[in-house]
Amino acid sequence: MSKQELAILFSGGTDSLAVYALAALGRHPELPRPVKIHLLHMLNGMSRFHDFPRQRFAAAQEILATKSMQPEKMPAAEMVELDSGRLFQGLWLDRYEELMPRYNGKNLVCVACKVAMHTKAILYCTENLVPVLAAGYAKRQDYYPEQTPVFMEKIAALSDHFGIRTIFPVFEDFDHEQITRHVLEDFGLPSTGGGERKCLFCQTLTTATEKEIGAYLDEMIPRAGEYIEHKLHGRIREAAGVFPPGR
Repeated sequence: MSKQELAILFSGGTDSLAVYALAALGRHPELPRPVKIHLLHMLNGMSRFHDFPRQRFAAAQEILATKSMQPEKMPAAEMVELDSGRLFQGLWLDRYEELMPRYNGKNLVCVACKVAMHTKAILYCTENLVPVLAAGYAKRQDYYPEQTPVFMEKIAALSDHFGIRTIFPVFEDFDHEQITRHVLEDFGLPSTGGGERKCLFCQTLTTATEKEIGAYLDEMIPRAGEYIEHKLHGRIREAAGVFPPGR
């Protein structure tokens, strides 16, 4: 089987950094070393410290090159910034006063943000012929509504519809923070926080259950799919109409 290219949702945090390292060195059964790695970093318009992820990537790339017995065979890697802000607004912020009552008044802002991120990632992978997208979601963080089985199942189905396989290779492995730290320290990489942008919404309280998360996704994922179809076929007017602004 020929090697393929791989995309990774890359925040610069410890989990996505570990997925990058495992893929670059071919040290995980679900991440055979690809020929090229695309680190997709999303700009949602609500974050600070914009230099952190790129600095973390540059340092990691240099360190990982010293860990390979054949550095010339290290896969090429590039970090690509994609703007998911307009989609994020359309999926939640523009209409949250209407949307929250539909889902028992639950805060689903981070779910909406992740749907926007995956939508942009699917578009990128489709347009650039990257067949696999990996996300570093971890079981220990299932208090985040977007890192739950219902989210992963439904977003992977959307991805499959467009011929992109979305995988969550470390979800079970990273059930404790110490495991992630062990992986990173074994590669000589930073094992604590500081590599990701700091999002305005990252510590907001939500008591959403899988019922509300699933209901929201059942409404929004078909619309995200419609948006992708329009974008892929150059129907810019129709794509803009899928998520109209709140005013």
